[in-house]
Amino acid sequence: MSSRGGQSVSERDEAYDGFGDAAPDRTGQAEAFDAIGGRYDDAFPHKEGQVTAVGRLLAELPDKARVLDVGCGTGVPTARQLMDAGHSVTGVDLSEGMLELARAHVPEAEFLHRDLASLRVEGPGGLGRFDGITCFFTLLMLPRAEIPYALRQFHRLLKPDGVLALSMVEADLDDAEIPFMSHYIRVSGFLRDELREVVREAGFEITAEELHSYAPARADAPPEHQLFLNCRRT
Repeated sequence: MSSRGGQSVSERDEAYDGFGDAAPDRTGQAEAFDAIGGRYDDAFPHKEGQVTAVGRLLAELPDKARVLDVGCGTGVPTARQLMDAGHSVTGVDLSEGMLELARAHVPEAEFLHRDLASLRVEGPGGLGRFDGITCFFTLLMLPRAEIPYALRQFHRLLKPDGVLALSMVEADLDDAEIPFMSHYIRVSGFLRDELREVVREAGFEITAEELHSYAPARADAPPEHQLFLNCRRT
């Protein structure tokens, strides 16, 4: 069985329903966030939209729910907020530097070094199903063509009637290289009507939506419009 990027073709097809023939190369993305590390929370100190979206998710979760935090970053505020509410959290991130911070901030949670494309329910490394998923700004790091596959994989990972809290920066971009905190990363985005359509086509009902205008604390991070969606698996 052939393997690319440490992941077998059959495993990747299971995870991503046949997206492409080669595993995504996100080496540059991971290296940038490894370098940014703890400066990220200093640059983006105000996360009211994220906290509110998790609050809505908490209102829909059963007691002692299993929640997957995709692109968990430093673990705050999301993993910390979920753990404090009595839930079990599995966080995944591509950046080892971010994971080190997350383990320090939320030692009770489980944090795994995983590419989003490798997430799956069963098989080697399978995570099982979850009552809820959070994914804040992580899909920005994917080419547009990959985002529907990622959302469909979230659908697979959720239990029936599972809930998803999702955020994106509203932008008409596709895998564009931009400067970010003295590094370069590649980002994609949708205008809000397009994002709603992509989410619904992946099998989700949008139950709540908020738009936040956000000005980061650092001058080298531009102002942005953040769109937060709470969704239910249909």
